[in-house]
Amino acid sequence: MSPQTHVKPGQIAMIHTVSGLIPAFDALTKTHLPQWQGFNMLDESLLRGTIRDGELSQVTMWRLAQMIRSAVDAGASAVVVTCSSLGPAVDAAKAFCPVPLFRIDEGMARAAVERGPRIGVLATLSTTLHPTSDLIARSAARANRDCSVIAQVAEGAFHKLSAGDTAGHDEMVAQSLRDLARKTDVIVLAQASMARAVALVQDALAPLPVLTSPEIGIQFIATQLSA
Repeated sequence: MSPQTHVKPGQIAMIHTVSGLIPAFDALTKTHLPQWQGFNMLDESLLRGTIRDGELSQVTMWRLAQMIRSAVDAGASAVVVTCSSLGPAVDAAKAFCPVPLFRIDEGMARAAVERGPRIGVLATLSTTLHPTSDLIARSAARANRDCSVIAQVAEGAFHKLSAGDTAGHDEMVAQSLRDLARKTDVIVLAQASMARAVALVQDALAPLPVLTSPEIGIQFIATQLSA
């Protein structure tokens, strides 16, 4: 089903690979999709396997497709996958999903190409860098805009986060933002888990826009579901 098709509000499934992001998405759903009832599905192994393999495998794509099908069988009238590393698997599953299916970073990518020709993409995982960069390139082509993507990994930040050192993670992301700001017109954060670090450098980077996927993504989804 096309995401642009109006859908009567019902249940919306959020498929996550990071448990710590669930409260933030619950709050965003209540704010921007108040008529929808959200429910969460979590499988951390989808992301962990992708990190281990260094790429999105066919097995992981198939497992996500099964999870999407399970969400529909559970009564979801729309499904959102909140992990950007799984973006290509979401795109592949759309043709077979009977309800609107969204990747969380689509709204962010569309917003980025409207902000300037030099788009910085910052990630803490190399497996997320290509899916997000590719999505931005496709969004630019659809909008008939000539944009270049400058991609960078905040090396070591994800290891800090995995070890429970959120402050260390945020500072490494903040430093990478400072570095990337010198050569871009807009920066997008490829992972929802990075959004918290923006507060550390927001004043220093202003007026350079730094876009994060959770809120922009949910706002975009709300617009699409009511179109």
